Order: sequence, then structure tokens, then C-alpha cells
Amino acid sequence: MDIIAEMPKVDLHLHLDGSVRPSTLLDLARIQGVQLPAGDPQQLLPYMQAGEDTGSLTEYLQKFGFVLPLLQTGEALERVAYETVESAAADHCLYIEVRWAPMLHTNGKLDADGVIRHVTDGLRRGETQFGVKARAIVICMRHHDEATNLRTVEAAARFAGQGVVAVDLAGDEAGFPPGPFRGVFAAAAGLGLPVTIHAGEAGGPGNVREAIEGLGAARIGHGVRICEDAAVVQLVRDRRIPLEMCPVSNIQTKAVSGWHDYPIRDYMEQGITVTVHTDNPTVSATTITREYRELAARFGFTPSELAAIALNGAEAAFLPREEKAELVREMKRRFEALGIAGG
Repeated sequence: MDIIAEMPKVDLHLHLDGSVRPSTLLDLARIQGVQLPAGDPQQLLPYMQAGEDTGSLTEYLQKFGFVLPLLQTGEALERVAYETVESAAADHCLYIEVRWAPMLHTNGKLDADGVIRHVTDGLRRGETQFGVKARAIVICMRHHDEATNLRTVEAAARFAGQGVVAVDLAGDEAGFPPGPFRGVFAAAAGLGLPVTIHAGEAGGPGNVREAIEGLGAARIGHGVRICEDAAVVQLVRDRRIPLEMCPVSNIQTKAVSGWHDYPIRDYMEQGITVTVHTDNPTVSATTITREYRELAARFGFTPSELAAIALNGAEAAFLPREEKAELVREMKRRFEALGIAGG
């Protein structure tokens, strides 16, 4: 038995526009009458995937510009959302949170509400078909002005409890630190929306502190660089803020210099709540199973340690208490059935 492949998992940091299958992009181009630079899925990969030689987060993010023009219709968004759930099911995920920025998909006939409706419809259809509980996180973009991001938060609030579970801040962290977004996320808090923030990836630990203390983050997307400031490590540990670590993409975006420098085991040993996710399965050529395999191969993580990481993810889910408790119980039941101690 392939124990890593079979173990139950969650994926909390999963970008919709980073999950588009090349074959799906070809179909969408045909339907929409768009000419792509290649007519074969394999030949499209260089336009959609980041390589090991990617120089920075900014360079990594350029891959999204290739798919976004084809994700401006309800049909396209619903299909990609549905297929994201299907892919998660193949990796034995029991729960996923799919995130995306609605305002990046309003260049056609859709407004933010329409975008959210179609994505959540696709997730719901996937959940019914594949048995993976799927929820949505709505992203505010760092390069958008405050008024645009406030409209995003207000739209997200209209779908709270109807598929949307939280809001996020993403984009060029190095160019746009979190401080100026306090007003946007104060509005989110006022609307009862939980918050996760991309921080400590292309920016230093000060951004993580501001995300927690200034923006009210209950989780941190990535947080790889908190090790640069012992006080921020202590803040994250003391407040029990889960880190949504994405090992393969963190290496590609140069959040650290290489695998030898990746601090995940150090963080766990220091009592930090570590969770592991894919970030962008297509862009990073990864799956949640691959992420777990990398941890096993490079750092010697045992199945029991991987089970602890998976359960951390379940405990960190933006779900109502009883739904979360049921998810944790089901994961523990499956770990026990696989003979994994500590699950």
C-alpha cells in the first residue's frame, strides 16, 4: 500500500487560477474563440508552470496572466472549480478551501457577486459528486485600491455561510506590505469574516506581525520567513496562528534559498502550528500527495508526523465547530484504519 497516497488530507491554501488543467484551458480557448500559442496540453505547460529556475514571487505570479483572460465567464469558473474538487478527491482530500480574487474575473459580463456565485456553484457540484467538502476564500489584491477591495469584502460577506468562509490578501507582497490594508480588513471583521493573509513569503517577518496585529489574521499564508525574528516566532506560537506552508511553491518563489534552508521541521519543534498545502497545483506541478512525499523524502517525516500535519490542517479549517469536529473525527478514523499511530 502507498501509505502517503492513501492517507486523508486537507488543502487549505489552494488557488483556483493556479489549478487550471492545460486540457481545460484548450477547451475554454476553443469555446471562446481564442488562439493559444500551442494546441497540445503538454506544449502549453511552459506557459502555465513555473520552473525550478523561477527567480522570485513576482516572476512566479506572471504565470497567472496567461490563464486569466479565459476565466472571465461563469461557465469557465464553474468548470475549473468543479475540476479542482475532482483533483482533490484523487489525492484523498476530505476538505479543501479554494481561494481566488473575484475582481480579476470581471473583465467580461460578470460582477463580483456573479463570479462568487459561479465558483461556489462549481465547488458545491464537485462536493456532491466527489464527496470532498469544498469551501471558498475570497481574495483582496494588494495592487487594487481600497474601494475595490472593500467591494470585494462586501461581496464575500453576501455569500458567507453559502460557500464562502473567509477573506485573504494576496499578490506582490514585496511591493505592497500589509499595513495600508488595515481599513479593508477592519471592514471584514465588522462583517464577521475570518481572515487569512499572505505574509512572510516575499516579505519579512514584520509583515507577519502586521498581518496578525493590524489586519486580524487568524492564519498566515506561507509565513516561511518568521524565523528571521524570534519575537515574531513567539507571537505566532503564543497566539497559535497556523502557518499555511506550501513547500514546493515556497522553493520556487525563493521564499528560502533551497530545500536545505526550509524551516518546517524547526517550526514544528518550536511548537508552531504547521499545516501543508499545494498553493497552485498546475503552476507548481504539484499535488498534496507530492507535498507530503517531499517532506518524507527530504526531512524524514514519518507517516505519524504527516498525520499530525494533516490534523493541524483540519483543526485550522474555517468551518463551524461541529463540522470541524466531524472532519477531525473522520480523519482520525481513516488514519486508524491505515494503521498510522497518532492519527
